[in-house]
Amino acid sequence: MNKSDKIYVAGHRGMVGSAIVRRLQAEGFNNLVLRTSAELDLTQQQAVADFFAAEKPDYVFMAAAKVGGIVANNTYRAQFIYENLMIQNNVIHQSYLHGVKKLLFLGSSCIYPKLAPQPLKEEYLLTGLLEPTNEPYAIAKIAGIKMCDAYRAQYGCRFISAMPTNLYGPNDNYHPQNSHVLPALLRKIHTAKTEGLPEVEIWGTGTPRRELMHVDDLADACLFLMKNYDEEGFVNVGTGEDITISELAQLICRIAGYEGHLRYNTAQPDGTPRKLMDVSKLHSLGWRHSISLTDGIRSVYQAQEWMQLA
Repeated sequence: MNKSDKIYVAGHRGMVGSAIVRRLQAEGFNNLVLRTSAELDLTQQQAVADFFAAEKPDYVFMAAAKVGGIVANNTYRAQFIYENLMIQNNVIHQSYLHGVKKLLFLGSSCIYPKLAPQPLKEEYLLTGLLEPTNEPYAIAKIAGIKMCDAYRAQYGCRFISAMPTNLYGPNDNYHPQNSHVLPALLRKIHTAKTEGLPEVEIWGTGTPRRELMHVDDLADACLFLMKNYDEEGFVNVGTGEDITISELAQLICRIAGYEGHLRYNTAQPDGTPRKLMDVSKLHSLGWRHSISLTDGIRSVYQAQEWMQLA
């Protein structure tokens, strides 16, 4: 990649896309093409075709997606599969038609079977049934991986895929119902502390394990892969370390200074029991994460973005 290359970051206002933009700019890549969803609806085929014809980007970071937590995934099942399929189909196909030099497609660790062996190796894809609550989203992301591979096989496109673990960081979603576990816990625990509440409700049993990665680490990995990886198949991007939901809640309590009781609502779903990434492939390429979970959560908590979103 040259500093003068035109780079399109799809989804630049989301948590992942904005982190990629920050990382690119820090490296001196300033010829960025950015469009909000209001300016360019990626589900509309003609609009995407017109955009690529006019802008002709050299590189594409595919960070646009419809995303959410367990409740959102399970409630808006049709929207999650339709919108994600349309977004990625349009961007990937137009990248091929307009000669994009390289595209990075981003998915999610939820593509793996619910009961896959741990840690999750790339070769476990499609070896078992998916977690039912996010199956539509997972199927869309699996289709994106296979689409990149198919365009590489048939047309020689340099399209690659990366599957991040659970993410957190600036520009996260702090919606009370539709957020992921870490921002949901941050907001709940902070609210309990400021309002003097005696307890916080935690969904599920607290026993599922989750791997959590700061989004700035993901952005660094994305730039690394765009520069250094060019093969069929995808690469797991994670820390290779996990923590139980209970341990995570306790860690947030310590960072926030909350001393109340944690009550586990076992009537609510746990989701997948464990989703630890095997990151040996990424490590063998020469990249490792650098932001510890404690440092990352502390920086997010101190920023208190949810105060502006309340």
